[in-house]
Amino acid sequence: MREFTDQRSADDADELWVCEHPAVYTLGQAGKREHILNSADIPIVQSDRGGQVTYHGPGQVVIYTLINLRRSNLGVRDMVIRLENSVIELLAEHNIEAAGRRDAPGVYVKEAKIAALGLRVRRGCTYHGLAMNIDADLTPFSGIDPCGYRGLEVTSTSLQGVTVAKDKIIEQLVSHVRGQLAGTP
Repeated sequence: MREFTDQRSADDADELWVCEHPAVYTLGQAGKREHILNSADIPIVQSDRGGQVTYHGPGQVVIYTLINLRRSNLGVRDMVIRLENSVIELLAEHNIEAAGRRDAPGVYVKEAKIAALGLRVRRGCTYHGLAMNIDADLTPFSGIDPCGYRGLEVTSTSLQGVTVAKDKIIEQLVSHVRGQLAGTP
């Protein structure tokens, strides 16, 4: 992502990279090791994204957003809101009420976090992005203070009663992200 961002020209198309990671804890630029309570056998990787510590693993979709903010006339906060809205719209389609929080970026169902956001901006372009729990084993979150918040509860679409196949949910989420970013030049 960093290489793509550093080498892209102002005319290069924006991209979304969609994946699932093997189990890993990532520490953002402001990440403090004290928020890793028990890493067990899960590797810890330092990342240049914003935010504290989070977990990535199977059953969680990660969408890396390689977006030229200058060309899109978006600020960082605008980008965060659009990514949050993508998840909120998807969940609404499945009758789940969710919201973003200004004090802690991400998407929450009641008080439980279902999607985390962490961006980095270089040369006016974003990389990193969002991670949403679909049918992930959430146990590894108990080994950290998710996003630096002790006791933060996490949830997933499957725990919220969504029975749609993971591939379909990923397809829907990508569609919502594209929709939120449409209309930007």
